[in-house]
Amino acid sequence: MTMSAQITTSHTSVYLKLAAVTMIWGGTFVAGRFLVDSLSPLFAASLRFLLASAALLLFLLLTRTPLIRPNPQQWLRLALLGFFGIFFYNLCFFYGLHYINASRASLIVALNPAVIGLASWLIFKECLSRAKVFGIAICIAGASVVIASRNPQLLAGNDDAWIGDLLIFGCVLGWGIYSLFSKELNQSLGPVQTVTYSILLGTAMLWATSAVRGELSVSAVISLGPQQWLSLMYLGVLGSALAYIGYYDGIRQIGATRSGVFIALNPLTAVILGALLLGEPLSLAMCLGGVLILAGIFLCNNPLRE
Repeated sequence: MTMSAQITTSHTSVYLKLAAVTMIWGGTFVAGRFLVDSLSPLFAASLRFLLASAALLLFLLLTRTPLIRPNPQQWLRLALLGFFGIFFYNLCFFYGLHYINASRASLIVALNPAVIGLASWLIFKECLSRAKVFGIAICIAGASVVIASRNPQLLAGNDDAWIGDLLIFGCVLGWGIYSLFSKELNQSLGPVQTVTYSILLGTAMLWATSAVRGELSVSAVISLGPQQWLSLMYLGVLGSALAYIGYYDGIRQIGATRSGVFIALNPLTAVILGALLLGEPLSLAMCLGGVLILAGIFLCNNPLRE
């Protein structure tokens, strides 16, 4: 067996884990639709990450894993991750959707792999081969086809659409920072500890902002039905706690660029789940976009083309 084949085999579990993570994230778009009429965006995000925090702490308790005490420098980096990856990302995302539709926002979010790859090359001198560049480009093209096929009017917007575009691009920047600046913490604290602390800190920021804005509402929580609670559990436990750990573990093993391209699966998964659960149409163009996404991920992660 050649070295390239050995690398491919050893990383198969990582690829499967990252694919599962991004498919879970694709499902969050469907789960979020069941909450839009029940909770304000900021309060929904606060509840989501409160559940994520509880799930992570319960996981640590059941596995008898003590929380490592970070040093001052690590606390600063964890606060940075919590601010950009949890707090800043959610503020930009939810308020950006006040100005533009979800499809247009998804198209901007699909730029994540390119931003992560470029920043990895510029800041951390990570190798960015022609195969990786081509793979990232194909992923973005495939995601664009999927999103545009789902909503051909995605570029339509009002006079304030540029504000929404800017806010959603803030999501891309926030997630890029959350992905890139976790490397040293992932190695020293591990993915579970890094995700737990960053989510706890980000959750505290969200709740503080909700309280300041007067968006905390006990009556809104009491009035939630089973469907809304299931959506919150999905968003908090699967879409945040478990998925974030899987994503960070992928970054630790194969790097931010190769992990980041799997984000292109998000819109594809959202489309498939929308067709299965919400009865939305599934077109040939969407399938073509899905093939492009898978081809791009293969190119970016194929060691034979390094």
